[in-house]
Amino acid sequence: MSSLLVDNIAELVTNVPGAGEDGPLGIRRGAALLVEEGRVAWIGPGRYAPAADRRIDAEGGAVLPGFVDSHAHLVFAGDRAAEFAARMAGEPYTGGGIRTTVGATRAASDDELRATVQRLRGEAVRQGTTTMEIKSGYGLTVADEARSLRIAAEFTAETTFLGAHVVPAEYAGRADDYVGLVCGPMLTAAAPYARWVDVFCERGAFDADHARAILTVGQAAGLGVRLHANQLGPGPGVRLGVELGAASVDHCTHLSDADVEALATSATPDGSGAATVATLLPGAEFSTRSPYPDARRLLDAGATVALATDCNPGSSYTSSMPFCVALAVREMRMTPAEAVWAATAGGARALRRDDVGVLRPGARADLMILDAPSHLHLAYRPGVPLIRQVLHNGVPQCRL
Repeated sequence: MSSLLVDNIAELVTNVPGAGEDGPLGIRRGAALLVEEGRVAWIGPGRYAPAADRRIDAEGGAVLPGFVDSHAHLVFAGDRAAEFAARMAGEPYTGGGIRTTVGATRAASDDELRATVQRLRGEAVRQGTTTMEIKSGYGLTVADEARSLRIAAEFTAETTFLGAHVVPAEYAGRADDYVGLVCGPMLTAAAPYARWVDVFCERGAFDADHARAILTVGQAAGLGVRLHANQLGPGPGVRLGVELGAASVDHCTHLSDADVEALATSATPDGSGAATVATLLPGAEFSTRSPYPDARRLLDAGATVALATDCNPGSSYTSSMPFCVALAVREMRMTPAEAVWAATAGGARALRRDDVGVLRPGARADLMILDAPSHLHLAYRPGVPLIRQVLHNGVPQCRL
C-alpha cells in the first residue's frame, strides 16, 4: 500500500483530548503523521517517524484537521451584490431577497448550477475546508429541488433538503398548501439525494407548526434534522430543534435563557445521546450588520458550538472558514482554540461525524498545513492566505 509521511510539524492540532497538551485541541509539538489508504495510520514524535513511500515537509508549519463547514447554500444562480450594497447603505436584512435567487436558479441550466458549486467548493478547499454540507432551497419546485440536490450530491455526501426555505411567490397567501407540497411530492423527489432535512423557521418564512410538520415527515423518510433558527429575532426554533433531536440548530443569534439551557442540556447525562449543536454563522452578521451571536454565553453554559460559513449569494457570500474563525474570536468572544475547534471538530459534530474534524489513527486524512507555526495565526493574521497545502483523504488538493 502507498504511504505518505507529513513531518517537520511545529504544532499538530489533533482535537483529541489527552493526545497532547491540555485543552480542546490536543496539540502535539514536533510530531509527524503517517497516512495510508486515505486514513491516518500513525501519529508520534517526528524522530520516530516510520519510513514512507512519499513525504511532505511541513516546513515548521502547523498542521490542523481540515475545516468542516456544516452550513452552506452553493446551488444557485446569479448574485445579489446590489442587495449587499443597499444593506451597507442602511437597509435592513429581512430574508426577502431569497426569492430573487429562486428566479435566477430556476432559469439556470444544470451545467450553470454545477459550475457555481464547483467554483465555490474549490474556493473552500483552497482555504482548508475538506468537508462541506450543501443545501438546496433556491428551486422551490419539485423538479428544481430534486435537481439541486442531485447536483450537490456530486460534490458532497452531506446534502440537505431545504424546500422550506421561503414560500415561493406562486404560493403567496397559501403557506399551508406549499407545506403540503414540501411534505409530499417534493420530499419524495428530494429524499434519494439528501441526508438531511432543514427548515427556515423564522418570521416571514415558516412558523413552528409548519417546521414541525416538515421535519417530522423528513425524519420518517430517514433524513436527519437540521434547522435554521433564531436568526432574525427570538422564536421557537431552537427549542423545537432540541425537542426533535436535531443534529444542529443554526444561526442562534437571538437566544433566551431557556434556549441556551435547552442547547446546554440537549445531550443525555450519561453521554449516550448526541447533543444538538449550536452552529454559529458570523459571516451572516458581518454581511447584514446584525448583532453577532453570543458564543461566550453558549460555551459557558456547556453547549456544543460549531462555526460555518453560511455561504450563499445574499446574506453571507463567503467560502472562507478562516475568516469565520477570525470573526468568532474578534466579535463573538471565543478564544482562538475554541474557534478552531468549533470550525473543525464542532462542525463534524453538527454533521454527526466522527471520522473528520480530528486527526487520530483511523480518521480520514483530511488536513491543512499552515504557512505559520501555530493555529493562533488564523485569528491573529486575518485576511492573510495562510493555508499552504490541503490534503483530502490523504490526497493533496492544492499547494499555495
